[in-house]
Amino acid sequence: MSYDSLFSKDYKGHPRRQDEQRRTPRELLAIRGRLIGMAAILIPMLFAGIALESQGKTPPEPSPLRAVPDDSSRIRKVLLLPAHPESAPLAAAPEAKASTENVLSIKVLAGDTLSTIFTRHGLSAATLAKLQATKHGKRLARIRPGQTLSLYMNEQNVLQRLILPLDIQHSLHLIRGHKNFHSVQISKKLKTRLNYAEARITNSLFLAGKKSGLSDDLIMQMVDIFGWDIDFALDIRTGDHFTLIFEELYRAGEKVANGSIIAAEFVNRGKAIRAIRYTDASGHSDYYTPDGHSVRKAFLRTPVKFSRISSRFNLRRKHPVLHRVRAHRGVDYAAPRGTPIRATGDGKIAFASRKGGYGKTLIIRHGSTYSTLYAHLSRFARGIRSGKSVRQGQLVAYVGSSGLATGPHLHYEFRVRGRHRNPLTVALPKAKSIAKRFRTDYQRHGHTLNSRLNLISRLTLAQNSITVAKKH
Repeated sequence: MSYDSLFSKDYKGHPRRQDEQRRTPRELLAIRGRLIGMAAILIPMLFAGIALESQGKTPPEPSPLRAVPDDSSRIRKVLLLPAHPESAPLAAAPEAKASTENVLSIKVLAGDTLSTIFTRHGLSAATLAKLQATKHGKRLARIRPGQTLSLYMNEQNVLQRLILPLDIQHSLHLIRGHKNFHSVQISKKLKTRLNYAEARITNSLFLAGKKSGLSDDLIMQMVDIFGWDIDFALDIRTGDHFTLIFEELYRAGEKVANGSIIAAEFVNRGKAIRAIRYTDASGHSDYYTPDGHSVRKAFLRTPVKFSRISSRFNLRRKHPVLHRVRAHRGVDYAAPRGTPIRATGDGKIAFASRKGGYGKTLIIRHGSTYSTLYAHLSRFARGIRSGKSVRQGQLVAYVGSSGLATGPHLHYEFRVRGRHRNPLTVALPKAKSIAKRFRTDYQRHGHTLNSRLNLISRLTLAQNSITVAKKH
């Protein structure tokens, strides 16, 4: 049989169309090659489109191809047919049934309780009682202004779920069951990245920190870290500078908050002080010097933050009210009325009442050797009374002008075995150093962070040198 006869009829002997009878075997082989080539292009494009659709993306527009009307239409028909019964679900999956829940987002206002919120939005007291009866229901009594409650209601306006964010990482979920609600605390995974900042003080600590992009929280963390060695109301000078290495917390690739300072250096009057955060195997975290000594002292240097010293320790000072020479056995910190006052050390309250010209006065005993006095207070903090134990840094009172005072300020005294000492210059006893069993691990950890601080210092020095050279 000749090639002509083979391609002019099909296998049943029926004559083909007139245009196909004119094609030579070479032309038909060329058409077959084009069809195979088009299939090689279209098949990957088809599966790429399926993959993109499964991710919710739109496939890109295909590149323009040369039109082959009859044969390309056959290719498209073949590609859209299921190759196997199991591969039939290439078509779009049926849409999920739309949720019938309505979400009510409520911002907690000052003075709000869950009871007032429920009353305001027409929710029953019985539902509230069921929520409070859950495992974590007591947390609902501690809602704070600024928080946002999410209430999920069904079509009958019956509460199905309540979500209360606790912090950037945790949220409380209360979910309706068959009869009662059950509660669960959900944690969202956060990723930690390290960042650094450095600044030189030309005006104030806060302005320098803000200029370098630090948040108020990070600045206050730094003040707390170095508060045992530096009086931030008295010791800061123009030219002092600091470097921080700190954590940034990310969720789903977006920064949600700053974490802790993990290493810091503060150069005050030419003296460099370094602190490195270390968490031991028991989970205890604290700050230590590079050689492993705690930066924490038994006492804070000052009981108020960022205040101005209006009168120093002076045994021959003329009293501003009595107008006669009278020993001033403490330090006065001028501050607005209501400024928080912190206990400078762990101890027990020995006195909390009025005391003559001191006005409202608080005396804390720190063991058998030390005691501190806080006078001219406007009021005591909640729970402060004689016999109560307090921790270092705990809020104990507020600045006022009670007693013989010309204006709001704190009068602070420091006594050693009953004798007055200058709070600004007295040698403060140190807290315990890092435990022996953790020292090897700390040395390895501290060496890494020390190296990073050294590198940042060298980079800063180089940048400053370049800046000076450009000016000249």
